[in-house]
Amino acid sequence: MAWNDNSNNQNPWGGDNQTPPELDEVIKEFKNKFNGAFGSKKSGDNTTPQAPKGSVKFIVMVAVLVWMLSGIYIIDPAEKGIVLRFGAFQEETGQGPHWHLPFPIETVNRINVEQIRTAEIGYRNVVKGSRRMGGNVSSESIMLTKDENMIDAKFAVQYKVNDAQAYLFNVANPDTTLRQVAESAIRQVVGKNTMDYILTEGRVNIADSIKERSQELLDLYKTGLFITTVNMQDAQPPEQVQAAFSDAVKAREDKQRLINEAQTYANDILPKSRGLAARLLEESRAYKSEVVSKSEGESARFNQILAEYEKAPEVTRERLYRETMEGVLAATSKVVVDSSANSMMYLPIDKLISAKQSNTQITIQESAGQAENPNNVRNVFRNRGVR
Repeated sequence: MAWNDNSNNQNPWGGDNQTPPELDEVIKEFKNKFNGAFGSKKSGDNTTPQAPKGSVKFIVMVAVLVWMLSGIYIIDPAEKGIVLRFGAFQEETGQGPHWHLPFPIETVNRINVEQIRTAEIGYRNVVKGSRRMGGNVSSESIMLTKDENMIDAKFAVQYKVNDAQAYLFNVANPDTTLRQVAESAIRQVVGKNTMDYILTEGRVNIADSIKERSQELLDLYKTGLFITTVNMQDAQPPEQVQAAFSDAVKAREDKQRLINEAQTYANDILPKSRGLAARLLEESRAYKSEVVSKSEGESARFNQILAEYEKAPEVTRERLYRETMEGVLAATSKVVVDSSANSMMYLPIDKLISAKQSNTQITIQESAGQAENPNNVRNVFRNRGVR
């Protein structure tokens, strides 16, 4: 039915004498109901109306529900949850959703047990703007070595939490404790080694010893921390003695260079010397064998001559005499002339010497065939003009 249709003279609000409600009255009525639900006073009235039955119970239930839901928490995979009941340890929870009695009865501490933390000993990484700069802490880095030298060493200790309960309750400040323990272990290990060893081949062994010693102390204090690595960032003499140390390093390098050169020379000369010694030994053995063989041959020859001498002493004696004279005269430059020969003759000395040498060879051959007859031997020498 249209609003302007008044043919039947009916009121659109229903009823004959009804009028539309005022907007202010509607708002006022809604406000009174709202205030009554929460037990508030009506405006302009000093009496406190009663709350509707069941409204307080509903509010309490909602509050309790919200309080219970606040006890839900989620632990990440890298974390461990430590539940405390009135400040005392209750349980340790792993990853996933969990529920505990909400505050103030129980609280939850989340500890990241997979995070690798770093303790810087002897230096600090300082971030200025977009650049990362390293600051030296001389009170931590300067220490004394076994040979009474000063060294400036910087270390980075990386660690993580392996026992969340011990990390929270056993030590007041575990991270500070680890720093102090690491610094103590560093000074102890460095103090037991020389400066040259630390700066050269001992860097890895030094870091391993520091890690082992620090972990022993951390386990003794039950800090719940585990050291993963210890790195020696830098190790050098203090700035005040850098020049002197550089000279010492140069001298050490020169020493090593000379040692290498000497070793190279030794590697060259020793094999030659060993070869020469071996050759001389072989020659001496050959000479020994030659002398022994010759001596044995002379001895056998003497025994043979002795046997012949016993058979014919005169013949053997004459033969030995002539052989001896042949050997003596063959090596001399003297010319022996028979007195019965013609004294008026031309003596070409050089020709006689050469002829003498050739005649000596012939004489030896002839005497070898006529040695048994002394007269034949004597005739041979007479024919050659030798007395």
